[in-house]
Amino acid sequence: MSSLFRSIKTLKNSSSTLLRRGYGSEAVPDRKVAVLGAAGGIGQPLALLMKLNPLVSSLSLYDIANTPGVAADVSHINTRSEVKGYVGEEELGKALEGSDVVIIPAGVPRKPGMTRDDLFNINAGIVKGLCEAIAKYCPNALVNMISNPVNSTVPIAAEVFKKAGTYDEKRLFGVTTLDVVRAKTFYAGKAKVPVAEVNVPVVGGHAGITILPLFSQATPKANLADEEIQALTKRTQDGGTEVVEAKAGKGSATLSMAYAGAIFADACLKGLNGVPDVVECSFVQSTVTELPFFASKVRLGKNGVEEVLGLGPLSDYEKEGLEKLKPELLASIEKGIKFTYK
Repeated sequence: MSSLFRSIKTLKNSSSTLLRRGYGSEAVPDRKVAVLGAAGGIGQPLALLMKLNPLVSSLSLYDIANTPGVAADVSHINTRSEVKGYVGEEELGKALEGSDVVIIPAGVPRKPGMTRDDLFNINAGIVKGLCEAIAKYCPNALVNMISNPVNSTVPIAAEVFKKAGTYDEKRLFGVTTLDVVRAKTFYAGKAKVPVAEVNVPVVGGHAGITILPLFSQATPKANLADEEIQALTKRTQDGGTEVVEAKAGKGSATLSMAYAGAIFADACLKGLNGVPDVVECSFVQSTVTELPFFASKVRLGKNGVEEVLGLGPLSDYEKEGLEKLKPELLASIEKGIKFTYK
């Protein structure tokens, strides 16, 4: 709970900072955020967290059912943003019009024994339809893709936008922030350092071995043994499975994912509003490796991606992990691209 309060305080501080930077007496620019899949396990806590964000002036909640109730509930919270709920495909356009940031947690959750690939056909179809609507109603929005498998749904979105003639690689993000959140938490516990001070870049993709935390670059520095680093890496890669098994068939990582999604959306809003040096890891179109999409540090700005940052120095263990993940990540990317042409 204290971590959440610190995050809310950070968001409020960002609002006052923007005020000091000359955005006028109305505090911060008006920004509309749309959450697609807002009645789901991730969508509801994500809607709550976005309602708490002072950078949001209009919060649009969309789902195929139950959204009016979620919107009514969240709208009673005494923060800046006005909340509207939209339900069913016929209201999707209204939900999207004028959006600055669109967050997509829509889809079915992973269950015990289910791999991310098992989710593919269902979630890929959902993502394709939503992205077709985004291309039509808010083509300039920053799109934050949470729907799994991210390694495939981001390429699907890119192809849909290309077909529509609206693709801008600077405005499409795969949200891998949960991998960073987990890496920070696990590292802090093992290194016995305050988690609020920890930073760990996580690169690659957003599933299994494609997730590569760079603990050699973690700060504060800790003298951890090789086997401890390997165990931390494995736990970060298997974090989703850990939650699925702990919930024993009752769900997946919804609360931590909502928190991670809110952190990344906040970074996007800060970038749009001109806050300098906003850097987060994200799965984006990239030339950092030979793969067309790759997660690494990204500098965010008024146009979305201002700069895709390099990997920095890697340990031998990380270099080995990087080479191992490439074939699997490439296969997932190609699977997503092929899906859009079925």
